[in-house]
Amino acid sequence: MKVCEIFASIQGESTYAGLPCVFVRMTGCNLRCFYCDTTYAYEEGIEMSEDEIIERVKSYGINLVEITGGEPLLQRDVLSLMERLLDNGFTVLLETNGSESIQDVDKRVVIIMDIKTPKSGMFDKMDLTNLKHLKPRDEVKFVVIDREDYEWVRKFIKDYGLINELANKCKILLSPAYGTLLPEDLSKWIIEDRLPVRLNLQLHKYIYDADKRGV
Repeated sequence: MKVCEIFASIQGESTYAGLPCVFVRMTGCNLRCFYCDTTYAYEEGIEMSEDEIIERVKSYGINLVEITGGEPLLQRDVLSLMERLLDNGFTVLLETNGSESIQDVDKRVVIIMDIKTPKSGMFDKMDLTNLKHLKPRDEVKFVVIDREDYEWVRKFIKDYGLINELANKCKILLSPAYGTLLPEDLSKWIIEDRLPVRLNLQLHKYIYDADKRGV
């Protein structure tokens, strides 16, 4: 597998935000969102075996692992890697951009899946059949660019039944596009609409320099 970087940091996003985490960032992405903050992962990386990756992860002594990218599911060997990490007692998160099928992902993995909005320019690349494979502990993330984007997201989660009166199909995260939409504005809209979603800030960009790598 081609791996861009492996590092330990504080988990910056999702309901796991704030926890120590080992990140395995895979090389390659099939999308080109204008707000992407990991463009270096498009090409950079070195070939590593499954055993090498697992040994490197173990060396940090942290139980939480996130497989991210780029788009990790472009390399199908990632499926086996996640299974082995789980079998070794790790809690495994998979951050995926929503364009690749999650059907074959081990059910023990917590999936954090993007749904790209029309303003990202990538909505037509989404595999919406993924929605039927989501588990209650999985998470769907929307990066919101402006008010129009927010209104689109609100309609989407209603139309696709991600939230109903009885239960959550999955956890829903709304992230303000960093440097484009103020968190204060997105927070205000969520509160005004009593929308049962989680505001998802990129904590690592507030803890460290916004452009710093390996964090």
